Amino acid sequence: MTKTTDPKKIDPCTLVLFGASGNLSRVKLMPSLFRLDAAGRLPEQMAILSVGRGEVTREAWLADIKGMLDAKFKKGYDQTVFERFIARNHYHANAPTDADAFTKMKANLADEKVFPQNLAYFLSVRPVDFAPVVEQLSGVGLLDETNHWRRVVIEKPFGTDLASAQALQASITKHLKESQIYRIDHYLGKSALQNIMLQRFTNTLLEPIWNKDFIDHVQITNTEMLGVGERTQFYDSTGALRDMIQSHILQTMALTAMELPKDLSPDSIRAEKIKVLEAIRPIPVADLKHNAFRAQYATGEVQGEKVPGYLEELGDKTSVVETYAALKLFVDNPRWQGVPFYIRTAKRLHDADTRISIRFKKSALQLAGGTEQNWLMLGIQPRECIKMEIQSKIPGLDIKTRTIQMDAANRQDGDESIDAYEALLLNLMEGDNSLYLHISEVEAQWRLVDPVVKAWAVDKAPVCQYPAGSADPETSKVIFEHEDQFWRYSIELGGDKH
Repeated sequence: MTKTTDPKKIDPCTLVLFGASGNLSRVKLMPSLFRLDAAGRLPEQMAILSVGRGEVTREAWLADIKGMLDAKFKKGYDQTVFERFIARNHYHANAPTDADAFTKMKANLADEKVFPQNLAYFLSVRPVDFAPVVEQLSGVGLLDETNHWRRVVIEKPFGTDLASAQALQASITKHLKESQIYRIDHYLGKSALQNIMLQRFTNTLLEPIWNKDFIDHVQITNTEMLGVGERTQFYDSTGALRDMIQSHILQTMALTAMELPKDLSPDSIRAEKIKVLEAIRPIPVADLKHNAFRAQYATGEVQGEKVPGYLEELGDKTSVVETYAALKLFVDNPRWQGVPFYIRTAKRLHDADTRISIRFKKSALQLAGGTEQNWLMLGIQPRECIKMEIQSKIPGLDIKTRTIQMDAANRQDGDESIDAYEALLLNLMEGDNSLYLHISEVEAQWRLVDPVVKAWAVDKAPVCQYPAGSADPETSKVIFEHEDQFWRYSIELGGDKH
């Protein structure tokens, strides 16, 4: 977890950025590194070596970086910071047809006057290239930790199922120790997500009731108004379950359900997340319809604009790949035994929101006509907030209650705004891997979703359709344990809760 760290205490290092001319680097990585430099968080002796396929002069590359920053920071930036940042940057051509490319890279990096010898490699490359790049780095001795540390960042996805994740792990651990591997899930760099754990464990108001004795169920939601866009072929080979639930949403669930770590060290935090993920009960494939639901968006209207359905965009009416996925999960441990966790993700829904909604059990006092149950909601994006709904007496002669809402923004005027990649890049240089995935987390997540993915792939029956811009399909409620449960929506004051 990102801490206040003196940049002078971060080891001098070199970040070797593979895929430097790609979209991730242009939109996220370079701007994030620049902002870290502007904030004074980069060590004075830190260099960046961008690796690309083609020959580019350093002057041309530095001009390209300026273009990236100009596109990102349209209001301008401090020229003194720019000059300091640009001086850190270098370029290396790693042509795929050059058998000696990695030997040349080693020779380039050997210049200790330019490149500090602690090396972090960020693999912003195709997933099929993860293992080959690691193997070639190892082949020329660039992963040797005899005198300096070596770290490798591997972008999502880490495998496409359990078997491929284990095969990738077996391949890269021939050359790397687990402590050297930084599997990135950019969601974990979001401040609001990190806040889940802190709000739970630093408030005595919350932690005593954060268990099966008080909680009816938990909902973890990620919805978008956007469709798949130009990613139709990628999406049709992946689907919502693997794209979002296997990674981001299960990580959010782990932070929501984990036990108090013995301290805030990376190992302690990850150990508790692993325990939760491994305690999730396997989804019963024999009764899948009551535990998993999928759907596809059809033609509809989003914010006044008519939009096509997924099958139309894909140009294949036979696809059964889901753009909406919901699961019912149980954590088999003393804290959560019997409490359902409903997790869902969807594209082209009526709102765009990422939140955790916790419904508490009925109160001891139930008035005539019933009493609404309490809710606690944690907003992650677009609004970072905590909201609570409780019952209060309506002023007057009668004994009646109504729901009142307490809504507090986590982000206040003047608060620092950071991109997730800023936090993750800083953690990389610090050697803090608490916001990166351990292989046990990856395996537990794939082990959970694989049976559902396979069952859905075999079932070729037409998938439930929901109009773009609508709420959850009514039939998605089949996974609820009780009839009085419903999908919770808005976290805005006065918002619709049904």
